[in-house]
Amino acid sequence: MLNLLCAVYKSTKKADTYLYVPGRDDFSRVPEPLMKMFGKPHFIMIMPIKKDRALGQVDIQTLRDELTKNGFYLQLPPPEENLLKQHLAAQTPKE
Repeated sequence: MLNLLCAVYKSTKKADTYLYVPGRDDFSRVPEPLMKMFGKPHFIMIMPIKKDRALGQVDIQTLRDELTKNGFYLQLPPPEENLLKQHLAAQTPKE
């Protein structure tokens, strides 16, 4: 399996949202509506995609597959915790 390089960009419109593309400034396969939602991409880094590399919120094989298949990967932030809902659930007596 070859090691690929990808460029990582941060969204200027959506917090904690990142776009991975196979080459720097290569947005040719990213749909236009997605680019409008994403905003002006802010370059973060170029990184190798090695199968032994661990990324915080992205499965490396999923990233590799999406870049190969679609030409991009969009990383969305994890859903926010609903602390009120958790608190109310903890207060409800168990049967």
